[in-house]
Amino acid sequence: MKPKLVLATRNEGKISEMRLALAEMDVDLLSARELGLGEGPEEHGSSYEENALIKAAHAAHASGLPALADDSGLEVDALDGAPGIHSARFGGELGYGERIAYLLQRLKHLPPEDRGASFVSVLVLATADGRIKTFTGRCSGRLLLGPRGEGGHGYDPIFWSPELGKSFAEATESEKGRVSHRGLAIAQLLDWSRGHESWLTTGPQLNGAGDRSD
Repeated sequence: MKPKLVLATRNEGKISEMRLALAEMDVDLLSARELGLGEGPEEHGSSYEENALIKAAHAAHASGLPALADDSGLEVDALDGAPGIHSARFGGELGYGERIAYLLQRLKHLPPEDRGASFVSVLVLATADGRIKTFTGRCSGRLLLGPRGEGGHGYDPIFWSPELGKSFAEATESEKGRVSHRGLAIAQLLDWSRGHESWLTTGPQLNGAGDRSD
């Protein structure tokens, strides 16, 4: 029987990306929704890592299984890194089409060369016995004057990738996965996991701050 790993998110776009990127791992990937873990904890952290840890630790404790959580955001140079960890709530209670329009309105006076931005993703792997491992990915590009493409999710339609020469919403999932913030973080996880096959098993409580795995 394959070991199980919980994807501690209810964002269907993230789940799709993570299932594709983690396909080479010999594990059963289960979403928090599939396990009936409820709505999840409030994300009250002050950093991507803190928010991802809140979600991963909650899912691991509730399920008794290792859990992987992502917290990510868009950092706009002209807004001093905002919206950052508040990306999903930027502008208040808005749909993502409205949220994109709100952001573009804030940047309407800027020429293309001054619309630099980065996506950041922090993945936290947590086990029910307290082990933690963190992986971080960042990709840089610029924000378009308007949405392009029908794919992706969140801010993807207005994020232009220089590596791909297109917006993330115009890219296929496999193209995006090669260069995206989440794809880069997952690549680190995959590299690390090949030498740590026991990370899906239970073990003694590990103490200390920050990275608490070997």
